[in-house]
Amino acid sequence: MVASMHFHGAMAQTTHVVGDTLGWSIAPGGAAAYTTWASQQSFTVGDVLVFNFMNGQHDVAEVAAAAYDPCTSTNPISLTTTSPASLTLTTAGTHYYICTFTSHCQAGQKLTINVSAAATTPPSVTPTPPPSPSTTNPRTPTSPPPTTTPTPPTTPTEPCPPTSSPSASPPTNTTGSTTPPPPPSGGASSFNAMLPVSLLAIGLAFLNY
Repeated sequence: MVASMHFHGAMAQTTHVVGDTLGWSIAPGGAAAYTTWASQQSFTVGDVLVFNFMNGQHDVAEVAAAAYDPCTSTNPISLTTTSPASLTLTTAGTHYYICTFTSHCQAGQKLTINVSAAATTPPSVTPTPPPSPSTTNPRTPTSPPPTTTPTPPTTPTEPCPPTSSPSASPPTNTTGSTTPPPPPSGGASSFNAMLPVSLLAIGLAFLNY
């Protein structure tokens, strides 16, 4: 399933009034008053700090960490002299603020806050509806291969021996045109009949002799 991803960056824009009703001044309790106030807040990139003070009597400067403890106002990161001073938190980490008027920072008009990175909402996934059946090309089923029935092997047939026929006529001589003479008839039969008689007579003659 194809999904389209949409990323939405969420940047909180909470406004924090520094010191609440106390405002930005020399607090009776010193720096601890602003430390307590900051511990009750949650600062995120994109939030806004509002410093309320008397113009001409106070100002607000953002300084580096090295300048915070000794209250050094030389080369501040930023300096605002008009109230209300609205400062947007653009980076995460620790931020330091002081009043540059003489001895105000040493008297406790100073603030330290910790800023967290802006939270982002997880990407929302918008599912894409599946295509309608009418636009889907169905897959053509594949026909099964034809079934082949094996043919049994053929048994060779033995040749039959030639059959001689008694009534078969002898081969005819076709090489010559001479016809064999017919067997003797008549005289030959009489000769064959007289031969045994003659032999008998000769045998009797020898006995009498």
